[in-house]
Amino acid sequence: MIKNVLAVILTSLTCLSCNSQQATSGKDNTVQDDVFTTSSGKQVTFTFIKHASLEIKYDGLSIQVDPVRQLPPETDYAKFDKANFIFVTHEQFDHFDKEAIATLSNEKTQVVLNKRCADMLGSGTAMNNGETLKLRDDITLDAVPAYNTTPDRQKFHPKGRDNGYIITLDGLRIYIAGDTEDIPEMAQLKDIDIAFLPCNQPYTMTPEQLAHAAKMFNPKVIYPYHYSDTPVEQINTLLKDSDIEVRIRAMK
Repeated sequence: MIKNVLAVILTSLTCLSCNSQQATSGKDNTVQDDVFTTSSGKQVTFTFIKHASLEIKYDGLSIQVDPVRQLPPETDYAKFDKANFIFVTHEQFDHFDKEAIATLSNEKTQVVLNKRCADMLGSGTAMNNGETLKLRDDITLDAVPAYNTTPDRQKFHPKGRDNGYIITLDGLRIYIAGDTEDIPEMAQLKDIDIAFLPCNQPYTMTPEQLAHAAKMFNPKVIYPYHYSDTPVEQINTLLKDSDIEVRIRAMK
């Protein structure tokens, strides 16, 4: 009897701590999920696929960000639900994949891209920096700047071409930075709950730049992503005196 009671208590404690959990439903069982709750009690689930590829589940909807198949580890998007929305930040091979978009799409899928990718795909909704789309009464999408500022790196992501996105789901504000350095426009970001910030030079930010970026707009939680072999554990130390929670997931 005592053993049974202890087992129940341990199970309950485990469930209470399950802010992160392993993904199932046909996806690779090494892919990790994190779950957040909006102010009205709706769940938002992040599946960390790889690098810059991310799935967001909300209120029965599937949102895919920068889905890419062949960047290691190869991803079989046929195992994922068809997407209601697909958001693409820019045209580079590790962010834009026509076949992944086709696999995830059906007649109801809305694909949103920067103008260059929309031209390459031949379809979808093009957004420029500064534009806003209302996708549903409780879902909005803002396209924000993403670019390099270091002189010898501006060729990778020139100003005005690529998008970052702010996805607002039932009031929960999620910033997907795209490929960018710590640009001054970040200081204008408001009320960001969750931020995905890239961290690999020469293409995006150093850990020091990422920490500076985070301090500019003070999100509640940051996920370093697109980080390759960068020692992103340093970010914990760089932000140790802030109120920002750093979560490191398998997003190399």
